[in-house]
Amino acid sequence: MEDIKIKKATVSDINELQAIGRQTFFETFASGNTEENMAKYLEEGFSKEKLTAELSNKNSEIYFAILEDKVIGYLKLNLGESQTELKDNTALEIERIYVLKEFHGKSVGQVLYEKAIEIAHEKKAEYVWLGVWEENPRAISFYKKNGFQEFDKHIFKLGDDEQTDIMMKLRL
Repeated sequence: MEDIKIKKATVSDINELQAIGRQTFFETFASGNTEENMAKYLEEGFSKEKLTAELSNKNSEIYFAILEDKVIGYLKLNLGESQTELKDNTALEIERIYVLKEFHGKSVGQVLYEKAIEIAHEKKAEYVWLGVWEENPRAISFYKKNGFQEFDKHIFKLGDDEQTDIMMKLRL
């Protein structure tokens, strides 16, 4: 998709971030989770307070993929202490790459991913890492195709449900 623009999100973009965050999370995970757990996570995980803190954090960066003035996906990166785990200053974490379902298979994720790698090089990171739900084969194969290898697992809590994320990394 040749007309995708990438734009860094700021606090003034909070409404768009909340909307794309909730919609893509719901589309990705609703079928595998209870309504209660989803509702709780969507409420808390994408609250204005939490998103404002994320957008204000100097060690996190959020980028939108925009097509014809519509936000169709986003990317969240973490450095240093802002990483969800590892907290390695030589690493960059891709915490989120989400794309609206109607744009799946149209290279939007790849464009966001390439932006992440470009930033990792700019920040002189030695490697990029991420966690991906073990029941998301689409995402796992995407990262494997891009050269990532599994190195660990961790637990992600969605409401009262403990889920396993596969941790993957790519040396730069």
